[in-house]
Amino acid sequence: MNNPNKQTLSKVPELTLIFWVIKIFATTLGETGGDAVSMSMNLGYLVSTIIFAAIFLIAVIAQIKAKRFNPLIYWTTIIATTTVGTTLADFADRSLGIGYTGGSSLLFALLLASLAIWYKTLGSVSVNTLNTPKAEMFYWITIMFSQTLGTALGDWTADTAGLGYGGGAIIFSTLLLIVLAAYYWTSLSRTLLFWAAFILTRPLGAVVGDYLDKPVSAGGLALSRYSASATIVLVIIACILIFPQRAGKSAGH
Repeated sequence: MNNPNKQTLSKVPELTLIFWVIKIFATTLGETGGDAVSMSMNLGYLVSTIIFAAIFLIAVIAQIKAKRFNPLIYWTTIIATTTVGTTLADFADRSLGIGYTGGSSLLFALLLASLAIWYKTLGSVSVNTLNTPKAEMFYWITIMFSQTLGTALGDWTADTAGLGYGGGAIIFSTLLLIVLAAYYWTSLSRTLLFWAAFILTRPLGAVVGDYLDKPVSAGGLALSRYSASATIVLVIIACILIFPQRAGKSAGH
């Protein structure tokens, strides 16, 4: 008889400090990389979204087919979600004229719907239950919505709310610290706190990315999107090599 409490290795990494550090770098890369293709290369938001969506699809297929946790495949897929999230949000907010407020509201509704359908279908949205292809599909769809929401929310905070990139970074960093405090000093659901932290790291990366590559007149540093993206890629690779990650645990069948 199979032990229902048996733990098997997952294909996602343990939720350690280095996981969250790489996640923030990855979301920042999503902003600078997405802008590099859509703006610096002048391909536009729609064409860029199609390109990144294709990369995302290939990466997700590779991730789901993988037999065990592979940090290169996993983080490539994360980066793919955050780049397609950047260009998709910009396309909806700017090209379609939905605006940052409308875009954020729509994407928040889609994110909640994804989590609700996932929970209704499989009974849990915990990363500890990622032991089937169906669960992984829900995981990556939800992540894509969260990454897209993060871009729109970051833009809304910096532009519509008038807080600027620095103000936005302070807001989202503070919210992440509150989530961290709740993790250590409350009994709130770990699954709830994980998704809260995961969602909040995206707008933080968005405003930091915008701060790096937007014009000085707009409150940015006007750094090259190409050089900024390349530097962040090297930092992510260094983090993966210097701080090897272990696979997380998932509940066995």
